[in-house]
Amino acid sequence: MGLTSAIIIASSATTSRYLLNAPNPSFSPRLSFSKICNLSLNRCRRSLSRKKSYRRVCCSQVQIEEGTDEEACELVNGAEVSIGEGSDTVPAYLLSAVKNNNGTGILLLSDVFGFEDSCTRDFAYRIACNGYNVLLPDLFNGDPWGKERPKSSYEEWRATHNQIATKNITTSIKWMVEEFVAAGISKKLGIVGFCFGGGKVIEVLAEDEEGCFGLGVSFYGTRIDPSVAAKVKVPVLYITGDEDPLCPVKVVEEIERENVGGSKVVVFKGRGHGFVHRPASVEDDTDAEEAFTMMRNWLHNGLVVEKN
Repeated sequence: MGLTSAIIIASSATTSRYLLNAPNPSFSPRLSFSKICNLSLNRCRRSLSRKKSYRRVCCSQVQIEEGTDEEACELVNGAEVSIGEGSDTVPAYLLSAVKNNNGTGILLLSDVFGFEDSCTRDFAYRIACNGYNVLLPDLFNGDPWGKERPKSSYEEWRATHNQIATKNITTSIKWMVEEFVAAGISKKLGIVGFCFGGGKVIEVLAEDEEGCFGLGVSFYGTRIDPSVAAKVKVPVLYITGDEDPLCPVKVVEEIERENVGGSKVVVFKGRGHGFVHRPASVEDDTDAEEAFTMMRNWLHNGLVVEKN
Protein backbone atom coordinates (compact mmCIF):
# COMPACT_ATOMS: atom_id res chain seq x y z
CA MET A 1 0.00 0.00 0.00
CA GLY A 2 1.32 3.39 -0.97
CA LEU A 3 1.71 6.25 1.46
CA THR A 4 -1.08 8.33 -0.06
CA SER A 5 -3.48 5.38 0.01
CA ALA A 6 -2.67 4.73 3.65
CA ILE A 7 -3.55 8.31 4.54
CA ILE A 8 -6.82 8.20 2.60
CA ILE A 9 -7.90 4.98 4.32
CA ALA A 10 -6.86 6.16 7.77
CA SER A 11 -8.61 9.47 7.26
CA SER A 12 -11.91 8.02 6.05
CA ALA A 13 -13.26 7.68 9.58
CA THR A 14 -12.50 11.29 10.50
CA THR A 15 -14.17 14.55 9.70
CA SER A 16 -12.57 16.77 7.07
CA ARG A 17 -11.56 19.17 9.83
CA TYR A 18 -9.04 16.64 11.12
CA LEU A 19 -7.42 15.54 7.88
CA LEU A 20 -3.66 15.82 7.60
CA ASN A 21 -2.01 17.75 4.84
CA ALA A 22 -0.48 15.78 2.01
CA PRO A 23 2.74 14.03 3.11
CA ASN A 24 6.17 14.99 1.96
CA PRO A 25 6.38 13.18 -1.39
CA SER A 26 10.05 12.40 -0.88
CA PHE A 27 9.24 9.75 1.73
CA SER A 28 9.52 6.14 0.67
CA PRO A 29 6.17 4.35 0.12
CA ARG A 30 7.48 1.55 2.35
CA LEU A 31 6.52 3.54 5.45
CA SER A 32 4.23 1.34 7.56
CA PHE A 33 1.52 3.57 9.00
CA SER A 34 -0.53 1.88 11.70
CA LYS A 35 -2.65 4.96 12.37
CA ILE A 36 -2.62 8.52 11.17
CA CYS A 37 -2.80 11.20 13.84
CA ASN A 38 -5.73 13.56 13.49
CA LEU A 39 -3.32 16.43 13.93
CA SER A 40 0.29 17.29 14.13
CA LEU A 41 1.50 18.26 17.59
CA ASN A 42 0.78 21.72 18.90
CA ARG A 43 3.21 24.05 20.54
CA CYS A 44 3.28 24.43 24.31
CA ARG A 45 1.33 27.35 25.64
CA ARG A 46 2.98 29.36 28.38
CA SER A 47 1.46 31.98 30.64
CA LEU A 48 2.73 34.18 33.45
CA SER A 49 0.33 35.33 36.14
CA ARG A 50 0.54 38.72 37.79
CA LYS A 51 1.75 36.97 40.95
CA LYS A 52 4.88 35.91 39.05
CA SER A 53 3.99 32.25 39.40
CA TYR A 54 4.84 30.13 36.38
CA ARG A 55 2.62 27.72 34.54
CA ARG A 56 3.52 25.68 31.48
CA VAL A 57 0.57 24.21 29.64
CA CYS A 58 1.44 21.52 27.11
CA CYS A 59 -1.12 21.16 24.34
CA SER A 60 0.17 18.07 22.54
CA GLN A 61 -3.20 16.55 21.79
CA VAL A 62 -3.98 14.18 18.94
CA GLN A 63 -7.03 16.15 17.86
CA ILE A 64 -7.47 19.85 17.30
CA GLU A 65 -9.26 21.38 20.24
CA GLU A 66 -11.58 24.34 20.03
CA GLY A 67 -9.59 27.56 19.87
CA THR A 68 -6.34 25.90 18.75
CA ASP A 69 -4.20 27.76 16.24
CA GLU A 70 -4.72 25.49 13.23
CA GLU A 71 -2.41 27.57 11.03
CA ALA A 72 0.56 26.73 13.29
CA CYS A 73 -0.36 23.05 13.11
CA GLU A 74 -0.07 23.10 9.33
CA LEU A 75 3.70 23.48 9.64
CA VAL A 76 4.09 19.83 10.62
CA ASN A 77 2.43 16.56 9.66
CA GLY A 78 2.21 14.01 12.46
CA ALA A 79 1.60 10.28 12.17
CA GLU A 80 1.72 7.23 14.36
CA VAL A 81 3.93 4.67 12.68
CA SER A 82 4.69 1.02 13.30
CA ILE A 83 8.28 0.08 12.52
CA GLY A 84 9.90 -3.32 12.45
CA GLU A 85 8.18 -6.67 12.06
CA GLY A 86 6.52 -9.22 14.31
CA SER A 87 7.57 -9.15 17.95
CA ASP A 88 10.16 -6.47 17.13
CA THR A 89 7.52 -3.94 16.05
CA VAL A 90 7.99 -0.57 17.71
CA PRO A 91 5.27 2.12 17.85
CA ALA A 92 6.54 5.63 17.17
CA TYR A 93 5.55 9.15 16.18
CA LEU A 94 6.85 10.57 12.92
CA LEU A 95 6.73 14.35 12.61
CA SER A 96 7.57 15.92 9.26
CA ALA A 97 8.00 19.56 8.33
CA VAL A 98 5.62 20.54 5.55
CA LYS A 99 6.64 23.91 4.12
CA ASN A 100 10.37 23.98 4.81
CA ASN A 101 11.44 20.34 4.92
CA ASN A 102 15.22 20.09 4.65
CA GLY A 103 15.18 16.33 4.09
CA THR A 104 17.08 15.52 7.30
CA GLY A 105 16.10 12.77 9.73
CA ILE A 106 16.38 13.10 13.51
CA LEU A 107 15.98 10.26 16.02
CA LEU A 108 14.64 11.62 19.33
CA LEU A 109 15.05 9.47 22.43
CA SER A 110 12.75 10.21 25.35
CA ASP A 111 13.36 10.29 29.06
CA VAL A 112 11.97 7.51 31.28
CA PHE A 113 8.45 8.95 31.03
CA GLY A 114 8.20 7.71 27.46
CA PHE A 115 7.39 8.86 23.97
CA GLU A 116 3.78 9.79 24.70
CA ASP A 117 4.72 12.34 27.33
CA SER A 118 3.34 15.73 26.25
CA CYS A 119 6.52 17.72 26.95
CA THR A 120 8.62 15.33 24.87
CA ARG A 121 6.13 15.40 22.01
CA ASP A 122 6.03 19.19 22.11
CA PHE A 123 9.81 19.26 21.80
CA ALA A 124 9.69 16.84 18.87
CA TYR A 125 7.16 19.11 17.20
CA ARG A 126 9.41 22.15 17.67
CA ILE A 127 12.33 20.34 16.04
CA ALA A 128 10.14 19.35 13.10
CA CYS A 129 8.95 22.95 12.76
CA ASN A 130 12.55 23.85 11.97
CA GLY A 131 12.49 21.69 8.84
CA TYR A 132 13.25 18.18 10.11
CA ASN A 133 11.70 14.74 9.98
CA VAL A 134 11.64 13.52 13.58
CA LEU A 135 11.13 9.93 14.68
CA LEU A 136 10.12 9.54 18.33
CA PRO A 137 9.95 5.81 19.18
CA ASP A 138 8.46 4.00 22.14
CA LEU A 139 11.53 2.85 24.07
CA PHE A 140 9.68 0.91 26.75
CA ASN A 141 7.04 -1.21 24.99
CA GLY A 142 4.18 0.81 26.43
CA ASP A 143 5.48 0.63 30.00
CA PRO A 144 7.31 3.90 30.77
CA TRP A 145 8.23 4.94 34.28
CA GLY A 146 5.46 6.79 36.11
CA LYS A 147 5.71 9.30 38.91
CA GLU A 148 3.08 7.37 40.82
CA ARG A 149 5.38 4.36 41.13
CA PRO A 150 7.41 3.91 44.31
CA LYS A 151 10.95 5.20 43.92
CA SER A 152 12.23 2.01 45.53
CA SER A 153 11.24 0.06 42.39
CA TYR A 154 13.02 2.36 39.92
CA GLU A 155 16.29 0.45 39.67
CA GLU A 156 14.44 -2.80 39.04
CA TRP A 157 12.30 -1.15 36.38
CA ARG A 158 15.34 0.44 34.77
CA ALA A 159 17.30 -2.80 34.70
CA THR A 160 14.60 -4.59 32.71
CA HIS A 161 13.64 -1.67 30.47
CA ASN A 162 17.18 -0.63 29.61
CA GLN A 163 17.59 -3.74 27.47
CA ILE A 164 14.16 -3.21 25.90
CA ALA A 165 15.12 0.36 25.01
CA THR A 166 18.37 -0.76 23.41
CA LYS A 167 16.49 -3.24 21.21
CA ASN A 168 13.86 -0.70 20.20
CA ILE A 169 16.50 1.91 19.39
CA THR A 170 18.28 -0.61 17.15
CA THR A 171 15.01 -1.30 15.32
CA SER A 172 14.38 2.43 14.94
CA ILE A 173 17.85 3.08 13.51
CA LYS A 174 17.48 0.26 11.00
CA TRP A 175 14.15 1.70 9.87
CA MET A 176 15.53 5.21 9.54
CA VAL A 177 18.52 4.04 7.54
CA GLU A 178 16.24 2.15 5.17
CA GLU A 179 13.67 4.93 4.84
CA PHE A 180 15.84 8.03 4.98
CA VAL A 181 19.41 7.23 4.04
CA ALA A 182 18.75 4.54 1.45
CA ALA A 183 16.13 6.75 -0.19
CA GLY A 184 18.60 9.62 -0.39
CA ILE A 185 16.61 11.83 1.96
CA SER A 186 19.44 12.02 4.51
CA LYS A 187 23.12 11.30 4.02
CA LYS A 188 23.58 11.39 7.77
CA LEU A 189 21.05 11.23 10.57
CA GLY A 190 21.03 13.19 13.80
CA ILE A 191 20.23 11.83 17.26
CA VAL A 192 18.90 13.81 20.24
CA GLY A 193 17.96 12.60 23.71
CA PHE A 194 16.90 13.70 27.18
CA CYS A 195 17.94 12.22 30.52
CA PHE A 196 17.72 8.43 29.98
CA GLY A 197 17.61 9.09 26.24
CA GLY A 198 20.53 11.51 26.54
CA GLY A 199 22.64 8.73 28.01
CA LYS A 200 21.50 6.38 25.25
CA VAL A 201 22.64 8.92 22.64
CA ILE A 202 26.23 8.35 23.74
CA GLU A 203 25.87 4.56 23.76
CA VAL A 204 24.38 4.60 20.27
CA LEU A 205 27.07 6.84 18.82
CA ALA A 206 29.86 4.82 20.46
CA GLU A 207 28.58 1.72 18.65
CA ASP A 208 27.75 3.42 15.34
CA GLU A 209 30.30 1.56 13.25
CA GLU A 210 28.33 2.15 10.04
CA GLY A 211 28.48 5.92 10.50
CA CYS A 212 24.73 6.40 10.32
CA PHE A 213 24.75 9.50 12.50
CA GLY A 214 26.51 12.75 11.72
CA LEU A 215 26.17 14.21 15.20
CA GLY A 216 24.29 14.05 18.47
CA VAL A 217 22.77 16.20 21.20
CA SER A 218 22.63 14.94 24.78
CA PHE A 219 20.47 16.92 27.16
CA TYR A 220 21.52 16.11 30.74
CA GLY A 221 22.23 12.50 29.82
CA THR A 222 22.15 10.15 32.80
CA ARG A 223 24.78 7.53 33.64
CA ILE A 224 27.18 8.55 30.89
CA ASP A 225 30.43 6.60 31.01
CA PRO A 226 33.38 8.74 29.83
CA SER A 227 35.12 5.60 28.60
CA VAL A 228 32.14 4.92 26.33
CA ALA A 229 32.00 8.56 25.23
CA ALA A 230 35.65 8.26 24.22
CA LYS A 231 34.57 5.88 21.46
CA VAL A 232 32.26 8.44 19.83
CA LYS A 233 33.68 9.72 16.54
CA VAL A 234 31.16 12.47 15.75
CA PRO A 235 30.47 15.82 17.45
CA VAL A 236 28.10 15.76 20.40
CA LEU A 237 26.56 18.80 22.05
CA TYR A 238 26.23 18.17 25.78
CA ILE A 239 23.81 20.46 27.63
CA THR A 240 23.28 20.26 31.38
CA GLY A 241 22.84 22.39 34.49
CA ASP A 242 25.34 22.89 37.27
CA GLU A 243 22.68 21.85 39.81
CA ASP A 244 21.82 18.58 38.10
CA PRO A 245 22.84 15.62 40.29
CA LEU A 246 21.90 13.10 37.58
CA CYS A 247 24.29 14.52 35.00
CA PRO A 248 27.36 15.67 36.96
CA VAL A 249 29.22 18.56 35.38
CA LYS A 250 32.54 16.88 36.14
CA VAL A 251 31.59 13.96 33.87
CA VAL A 252 30.80 16.06 30.79
CA GLU A 253 33.78 18.32 31.46
CA GLU A 254 36.03 15.26 31.48
CA ILE A 255 34.64 14.36 28.07
CA GLU A 256 35.22 17.90 26.83
CA ARG A 257 38.84 17.88 28.00
CA GLU A 258 39.42 14.81 25.86
CA ASN A 259 37.81 16.68 22.94
CA VAL A 260 35.93 13.56 21.98
CA GLY A 261 34.80 13.86 18.36
CA GLY A 262 34.86 17.65 18.45
CA SER A 263 32.19 17.68 21.14
CA LYS A 264 31.02 20.75 23.03
CA VAL A 265 29.77 21.10 26.60
CA VAL A 266 27.40 23.85 27.72
CA VAL A 267 26.59 24.18 31.42
CA PHE A 268 23.75 26.45 32.52
CA LYS A 269 24.24 27.99 35.96
CA GLY A 270 21.48 27.43 38.46
CA ARG A 271 19.64 24.90 36.32
CA GLY A 272 18.64 21.44 37.47
CA HIS A 273 17.59 18.25 35.74
CA GLY A 274 15.12 18.48 32.86
CA PHE A 275 15.08 22.26 32.54
CA VAL A 276 15.08 22.28 28.73
CA HIS A 277 12.02 20.16 27.98
CA ARG A 278 10.35 20.55 31.40
CA PRO A 279 11.04 24.15 32.48
CA ALA A 280 9.63 24.79 35.96
CA SER A 281 10.29 28.52 36.30
CA VAL A 282 10.67 31.70 34.28
CA GLU A 283 14.45 31.35 34.58
CA ASP A 284 14.27 27.75 33.38
CA ASP A 285 12.20 28.78 30.41
CA THR A 286 14.63 31.51 29.39
CA ASP A 287 17.55 29.10 29.47
CA ALA A 288 15.46 26.41 27.77
CA GLU A 289 14.94 28.72 24.80
CA GLU A 290 18.65 29.45 24.62
CA ALA A 291 19.45 25.73 24.81
CA PHE A 292 16.95 25.01 22.02
CA THR A 293 18.62 27.62 19.83
CA MET A 294 22.01 26.03 20.49
CA MET A 295 20.65 22.64 19.49
CA ARG A 296 18.98 24.07 16.38
CA ASN A 297 22.25 25.67 15.25
CA TRP A 298 24.18 22.48 16.05
CA LEU A 299 21.83 20.39 13.90
CA HIS A 300 21.73 22.94 11.08
CA ASN A 301 25.48 23.48 10.86
CA GLY A 302 26.35 19.80 11.21
CA LEU A 303 23.64 18.21 9.08
CA VAL A 304 21.87 20.67 6.81
CA VAL A 305 24.84 22.85 5.80
CA GLU A 306 27.08 19.82 5.44
CA LYS A 307 24.42 18.08 3.35
CA ASN A 308 24.14 21.01 0.97
